[in-house]
Parts: sequence; structure tokens; C-alpha cells
Amino acid sequence: MANINLKNAKSSKNDEFYTQYNDIQSEINAYIDFNPNVFKDKTILLPCDDPEWSNFTKFFINNFERYGLKKLISTSYAPNSKPKEISYQPTLFESIDPRFDENKTLEKGKIFVLTKDENNDGKIDEKDLKWNYLEGDGDFRSEEVKLLRNEADFIITNPPFSLFREFFNWLVESEKQFLVIGNMNAVSYNEIFPYLRNNKVWLGNNCDKNGGAMFYEIPESIANLEQVREVKETKDGKKVYITRVQGVRWFTNIEHGKRHEKLKLMTEADNIKFSRHKEIKDKGYLHYNNFDAIDVPFLDAIPSDYKGVMGVPRSFFDKYNPEQFEIVGTDTKEQSAEIGIQPIGEEWVRKYKEAGGTGHITANMRNLSYIDFDGIPKTPYARILIKHKEN
Repeated sequence: MANINLKNAKSSKNDEFYTQYNDIQSEINAYIDFNPNVFKDKTILLPCDDPEWSNFTKFFINNFERYGLKKLISTSYAPNSKPKEISYQPTLFESIDPRFDENKTLEKGKIFVLTKDENNDGKIDEKDLKWNYLEGDGDFRSEEVKLLRNEADFIITNPPFSLFREFFNWLVESEKQFLVIGNMNAVSYNEIFPYLRNNKVWLGNNCDKNGGAMFYEIPESIANLEQVREVKETKDGKKVYITRVQGVRWFTNIEHGKRHEKLKLMTEADNIKFSRHKEIKDKGYLHYNNFDAIDVPFLDAIPSDYKGVMGVPRSFFDKYNPEQFEIVGTDTKEQSAEIGIQPIGEEWVRKYKEAGGTGHITANMRNLSYIDFDGIPKTPYARILIKHKEN
């Protein structure tokens, strides 16, 4: 089923998707397993959050002492900066505080800071959070939040879906370590692909969990009931809808062990003889007619002994080991000219349709093409172009 919720969020600039606690825990565990001291004496910034109930904030509060954090900073957007269909009701935590200001609450973002056992009860927990209003609305692009970004060692969050490209640029500008959530399609974005290709950014650890999907808490106003998996009710009687969103990944520059695991592959000859895929078995690999590369439609069908360029699905980044493979490029319009892919002309498109071709063709997504075994042209899904690393 299509990710209607995510598409609607992008088109309407509605970004009220809240990450589940167990998804955060599962991902962070991968970095702790690789390096138990990865966050020791570090400052973590959680921008784009609602600190009163953000699961990111809750998670790092609960693990503040375990990870040996130096400082936790969490910021939020002002309610009036969000879509009007998202209603806002101050939490009891906020409204009973002497600093509570009804006007500021609507217009200003908030900042929560945790550094030590403020109340001297022998432990560091949510009771030790210190909060105040920001000068502005909490937008990550503001100078106020940029200063917090520059103070932090790590930036971890689920950024607004509609602003992911801009948020990514904001991250790399900081030259800090980060862990953020985005859509799988972002691997081909012009702003992001070069960092993946040059091994400066990689995907996280969640691809094998729920088929790469994640479960989000979303407001009732944007809930697509066909995709709602569960409905919870808060203490104050509000309904919280849990929805599954496919094709979601963590983007990071923090080391984890999975990206150094090598894919176990068969030779080209063995794939042709034994492959479980009918497209490969007894047939072999199709060669693109506008670029010197073969098409490999399944990751487990990558031939271990092929010396040339191979076009593989975007999901390759889930298994990418920089010691095993080199990324040559991708088949987007901007990348095509750089690596020598010949664009598909109108004449090819006409012949393709006359021959019965049914694949959807666009300049950005379908630059690679081939003639299938039955003589009918086919166009693969968007591809990442790779080569085996020379030993």
C-alpha cells in the first residue's frame, strides 16, 4: 500500500509524525554495541521535538547516566508555526510551572536542558529538566538554534519530512555527528547522494526491522485510517493513532557494525545456474543500451566476480560495505551526464511504447534502459551504479 500519510505530509507541509520509543532504542543500541562510549561526555541536541513528550527526549533522559552524557538539549517549534489543523493544548507539566505564559506558549519555541541531578535526589531524570522559552519560534534555521547546534557534539532527531533536504544541508554545514530519519528516496537527492557516494554519510541499522518501515504516532487530523495499526488513548483522553510508514531510514555519520558486514554473493555463473529469481536463472543479466553496465534487480543476485559497473536497487545502501563496493553514481538526470549515461530521446520513447513497453519513463528516474529477452524494451526502477572494490 502506498505511503499516503507520508505523501500527504509532504504536500501539506504537515510534519506531525512522532517516532516510537522502541524504534529509537533499537537504533541507538547499534551504535552503543559498536562503541559503548560513543556518547560519553558529549552534548546531544534534539531539535524539532516537543520536549514535554518527545520520545527522543524521554529516551535520552532515561539513558543520560548510562551513556555518561555531558548535556542534553531539546527544543520545540512554537504551536503557531505549525499547520492550523494541528490543535495545541499545553501539558500539565507546562501549565502549572510558574514560568508558564499563555501568549509565549503559542508564539515561542521552548528549550529543555538536562545536565545534572538538580534536585539532589540521587538520580538524573525528567525532574531535573530545566526549561524556558526561546527568543524565537524554535525553527532550526534560526541563529538561536544554530548556536545550540554549534554547541552540540551530536544532533539526533526526526526532522520535518517536508524540509528534509534543507535540514540535511543544515546538518552537514555544522560538521557535527548526527542521526536523523528520512525517506529512502532521499538517497538519490542531489544534496545527499554525493555524501553517500564519498562515504561521509551512510544509512543506519533499521532496514531489517519491519521491512524498513517505522511506526509513528500521528494526530487524528492527518491519520489515514486504512494505515492505522493501533489507537491509544492518553491520560487526558486524547486519541493517538499509530501508523506504519514504509521506506523510512536513519541517515547518519556515526559508525555502526552492520555497515562493515560483507554481502555473501555467488559468481555470475552460479547465479545464472542457481538463482532463485526467474529474471536471472537460465537467462543472465540484461545490459543497458545507453550505458556500459548490467542490471542487477536483486541485491542477492549481485555477481561476486563481475568486474564492470552494475545497476542495483536503492536498497543497496542498506547493505553497502565501503570495503567491498565502490559507488560509481546514480541514474538521476544530474548524475547521468557526469558519468556518461546517454539520455533517452523521444525516438526511443516512441519505439518503446510501440513495442509494448509499459514502464513509466521520466528524465529523472528512468535514464537507464534495456531491451528485454522477449524483444520488448523495459525500464528498471531507479538504480545505484556500483563496482566491486579492487583488492
